Amino acid sequence: RGSVESAQQAVIRSAEEAAAGGRVHALTLTDNPGGNPAISAEMLGAEISSLGVEPLVHFTCKDKNRNQLEALLYGLERATVRNFLVMSGDYTYTGYQGRSKPVFDLDPTQLFGLISALNEGLEVPILGRSTTLSQMHLYAGAVVSPFKALESEVMGQYFKLRQKLEAGAQFIVTQLGYDARKFHEALLMVRHLGYPNVPVVGNIYVLTPPPARLMHRNGLPGCVVTDELLAQIEAESPSRAAAQSAARERAARLYAVMRGMGYAGAHIGGHGLRYADVEAIIERGEELAPNWIDLVPEFDYPQPNGWYYFDRDPETGLNRETPAAKTAPGPKSWGYRLMRLMGHGMFDTTGPLFKPMRAAAERIDGTPWAPRIARAEHVAKVISSECLHCGDCALPDLAYLCVTSQCPKGERNGPCGGSRDGWCEVYPGEKQCIYVRAYDRLKPYGEEDTLGSYHIPPANYDLLYTSSWLNFFMGRDHTAKRLGVEPPGKTEGDRAKAQTQAKPSKAPSTDAEA
Repeated sequence: RGSVESAQQAVIRSAEEAAAGGRVHALTLTDNPGGNPAISAEMLGAEISSLGVEPLVHFTCKDKNRNQLEALLYGLERATVRNFLVMSGDYTYTGYQGRSKPVFDLDPTQLFGLISALNEGLEVPILGRSTTLSQMHLYAGAVVSPFKALESEVMGQYFKLRQKLEAGAQFIVTQLGYDARKFHEALLMVRHLGYPNVPVVGNIYVLTPPPARLMHRNGLPGCVVTDELLAQIEAESPSRAAAQSAARERAARLYAVMRGMGYAGAHIGGHGLRYADVEAIIERGEELAPNWIDLVPEFDYPQPNGWYYFDRDPETGLNRETPAAKTAPGPKSWGYRLMRLMGHGMFDTTGPLFKPMRAAAERIDGTPWAPRIARAEHVAKVISSECLHCGDCALPDLAYLCVTSQCPKGERNGPCGGSRDGWCEVYPGEKQCIYVRAYDRLKPYGEEDTLGSYHIPPANYDLLYTSSWLNFFMGRDHTAKRLGVEPPGKTEGDRAKAQTQAKPSKAPSTDAEA
């Protein structure tokens, strides 16, 4: 926090050393880490670019709406800052005179869509006509968090990974963890999804006792330090110097394992880390790399009862490329059964009530009855789903759970990386992650792989406080567009074209033949 404090000066010194050393290809800049205000990563990136080392700007969705995100990308293109690590970002916790209001207007998959459109030349309306902007040159990567214990959490991460890759992510960086098998799983999954040429970078944190304790108690959501690892770190740290030496050696060994697995690079960080430490870790890691397979057992820290996507390879301690069996489904929810029945009857284009409901909507839309219907619908959905009256309803996309009201980050295309043991990052021990709940609702029907099988656009705020029922039947909301429900008067040919454009993408399969 600040502009010319010692922390910012230390960043500049590190950048100068990295540029002179030549071993580091990019200096990563976090965006308001921990949900706290800090110097703008975008502005700092422009300054560091002039020092001769490439900035990798963390570009997050938490503090900026879609207009500001687009505006910043225009400015960064002019400043030739073009490498970004796109993510949701930490939930906001502090700010001037109290906690700030989180934004989360776009999720990462939607932001990748914007970046891809800018790179292709965005078509925009200006003064009643359409024009195409000059193509941009942005290189954006995504994050995946494989360090999850529950099948529902693991699958949610990989559903969203597929969405990010399809939307244009050009490289992948993992979350922090110390389980070699999970690092290997993430690498295999990128290939399994059909993207063998997308570079994957492994995340290494130089882990001393204080941050290890913080991660162990989930103080940094998504970063996992198990009981066994914490006990080992505490035992090897009789002094601060010994702890730092052991942490650097562990980082070098993980670097060697990642190189042996086939990672394209390493993202190395740590509290108070100096450039000389980074260079020493790289050199030691390269020295150890030829015998990397012997080091794999040193990073065997599974979470209790943790689920892995791939079968274990007993010879290497890593993974085979055959998907593992899924766990048994739980019981069917009576509430969800009722919602499915109502949803099919009213909103499925083949349902018995679809045609009469659409005919009624045509008569009501635009009349004084429309706001009355909106109020009645809102009351019903507040009772059933904690509705916030967005008018662009996503209930059908998430097993009839409201992502707007029940996910603090409003993630429409998959979970963030902050859950632990199924609990929401913002409400640990109080609320389950909404995607864990949706997965568990769908699994008894064999439909869990439909989560993330198509891309959901950001909410359209032109529809705020209007009836989502009318918006659906009149062809205005995103679900109507996906299902080919066109406004009255559209031809069958128009409807068929819309359905072709909205074909779902393929979900990760657990079939061994996939």
